[in-house]
Amino acid sequence: MITDDKTTDREAVNRWRLVLGSFSGDSLSAGGSAAEAFAYQEVDELMDFLYGREYGDDRGVRQEGSLDPSQLIVPEWIRKIRKIFPKEVVERLENDALDRYQLAEILTDKKVLESMQPNMNLLKNILALKNRMQGEVLETAKRIVRQVVEELMKKLESDIQRSFSGKINRSESTTLRTSKNFDFKKTIRKNLKNYDSGLQTIVPHRIYFNPRIKRYNPWNIIICIDQSGSMLESLIYSSIMASIFAKLPILKISLVIFDTNIVDLSGYVDDPVDVLMSVQLGGGTDIGKAMAYCETLIETPARTMMVMVTDLCDGAGYKPMYASAKRIIESGAKLFVLTGMDDQSQGMVDKNAANIMAALGAKVASVTPGSLALWVSESMK
Repeated sequence: MITDDKTTDREAVNRWRLVLGSFSGDSLSAGGSAAEAFAYQEVDELMDFLYGREYGDDRGVRQEGSLDPSQLIVPEWIRKIRKIFPKEVVERLENDALDRYQLAEILTDKKVLESMQPNMNLLKNILALKNRMQGEVLETAKRIVRQVVEELMKKLESDIQRSFSGKINRSESTTLRTSKNFDFKKTIRKNLKNYDSGLQTIVPHRIYFNPRIKRYNPWNIIICIDQSGSMLESLIYSSIMASIFAKLPILKISLVIFDTNIVDLSGYVDDPVDVLMSVQLGGGTDIGKAMAYCETLIETPARTMMVMVTDLCDGAGYKPMYASAKRIIESGAKLFVLTGMDDQSQGMVDKNAANIMAALGAKVASVTPGSLALWVSESMK
């Protein structure tokens, strides 16, 4: 291939920028188009995230990876290098991160892992790298995952359960004591014998509450989650939501995760930690294949909702996905496509695929967990 001098000079400048890393920013400008400059800048940042540890505090470069939300975190770094670099380069970068630099301490030093603040970013790091953990380090990681998951569940559970509160059964009493269930009339009637003439009031020896009516013809919720690396936070929230939904007597939950393969985790839906520790992040994506499997789980279409958690980027081709969506909707089942689910309701999506799915009759959106609960509750009405 013949190149002119300007092209050769531009390539030389950009190669020097990659060699010098962040130190070249003030003295070398990227040549070429804006898109080319952005591509080199992204490669520069990914390489600096790892190899900047070679320098030291005196050069102004961090020596340790940060779990601060404002900075690039390990799972995001892994996702990006897998997208940009060929497989053999990715393998070299990951090996260097784990074996040569202090990122390996996350996997090999139990005390370092225990000293870290349990939060969403640490949870994502653990899930991205858990396959390389062993022994006590893995057990410590599981405890951290459980702690973070339980804290997230506490934040979500009460609000979600209120969205599904059934009618009060006023013919029976229950030991479940909440102000909403308080049986005022029965409490007075049963305690009339305890009237205190001195105080001129009833002193109740027992307070009665009404139970909620259970519905024995539950709705079937099929939650199908894309486990590609870009869906990590949505996967975490979706697994937690499935566990909360499973506690409600009016819902029957099926849980499926997929990439190019399909894993039915319905038997583990009660424990989101088991679900999260089972996922294999990365790989391809075959949405149509996953939806076709979920179709086999539909028993009563009129009382079934399928919740697909995916960015709709189908590596196996879109026609099977659209065909499956059409069959599901025409059967009478409801189809929700969540292009992202996190605490800020932000997600990335194939917009063309989203528009086609919506035209077929699916409800497509990026939502918060609370919004999903309201969606499901309103659809049941």
